[in-house]
Amino acid sequence: MTARACRGSVATKHLAAFGAMTVVGALALTGCSDDSPKSASPSVSGTGKAPLHDELPGSVKKAGVIKVGSDMLYPPMEFVRNGRPTGVDPDLAAVLGRQLGVEFQFGNNAFDTLLTGLRAKHYDVVMSSMTDTKDRQEGLDPSTGEKIGEGIDFVDYFKAGTSVMVKKGNPEGVKTPADLCGKKVAVQSGSTAYDLLQAQKCDEPIDIEIFDTHDQAQARLKSGAVAADVADYPVVAYAVKTAGGGKDFETVGEQLNAGPYGIAVLASNTGLRDALQAALNASIRDGSYGKVLDKWNVGEGAVTDAVINSGT
Repeated sequence: MTARACRGSVATKHLAAFGAMTVVGALALTGCSDDSPKSASPSVSGTGKAPLHDELPGSVKKAGVIKVGSDMLYPPMEFVRNGRPTGVDPDLAAVLGRQLGVEFQFGNNAFDTLLTGLRAKHYDVVMSSMTDTKDRQEGLDPSTGEKIGEGIDFVDYFKAGTSVMVKKGNPEGVKTPADLCGKKVAVQSGSTAYDLLQAQKCDEPIDIEIFDTHDQAQARLKSGAVAADVADYPVVAYAVKTAGGGKDFETVGEQLNAGPYGIAVLASNTGLRDALQAALNASIRDGSYGKVLDKWNVGEGAVTDAVINSGT
C-alpha cells in the first residue's frame, strides 16, 4: 500500500474558489501563530536580493507570487489555524520563499480537484502532501490508464507511507491490511488509500467509505462505524498523538509502501520546477528544511536531495 499517495485518484468535487492565504518568505500575513517562522522578509542576501531569485521564470518574478493549490485539512502537513496556513507544507513554502524572494499564496481546495486546477492554471503549483506517481507524471487516470490532461512534474521533498489507524484497544483486531477484508474502512476522497484498499486481495471485499476530508473519516472511526481509517503516516501519527489527548486511536502494523511527496508543477513549466528544486536543495543544505520537519516531528520523512519525478 502507498499513501494521500498517497492522496489521489478517485471521485470528483467542485473546485473551491482560490481564497488565498499568503506566506511572505517566512511569514503568513494574517494573525500571529507560534507555529509559523517569524522572519518577515523574503530577502536574505546582503545585496537585498534573495539568492535564487534569478532562477525563477520572468512571469513569476514579475508577479512576485507563487500561487499554491492545497487541501488544508490534513494536519500536521497542512491546515488552517487562526485563519492562516500552518503545518509542514506552509512552513516549507516559507523557507523556499526566502530562497526565491517571492510570496507563496495558499488556496484551500478539495484534494481531488487540485491537479485539475493546476492544469487550468488556477494556481502555479500544488503543495498538499501529494505523492509523486507515474500516472500523475504522465497525466493518466489511474483507474483506466487513459490520458486525462497535461503531464505533471514533481519536485520531491518528503517520504511517507500509508498507515492503518484503529480505535484505541483495537476492538476489531486489525493487525494487517488483510484483516480489513469484509470490514468497513474510511478513507479520504481522492486518496490513493482507496486504490490500495481496492487492490487488497480478499475473499470478502473491503467496504470502503469515502469522505471529503480526513477529519470526516477520522470522526467516522471515532464513532465506531468503521473498523479503520487508512491515510498517510504523518496524518495518522498526528491524530494518534492529539485526538482525545492521545486516548482515541492507535496505529497497527508498519508504514506501507513509503513513497515521495512532491510539489506538483505542470510539465511544461520547467523553469519554475527547476527553481523550486534549487531552492529546496539549498534549504536542505543550510539546515532550514530539517528544522521545519523536526518542528512538526516528521523528521523521519526527510530526503537528502530534491529529486524530480522519483515516484513509481
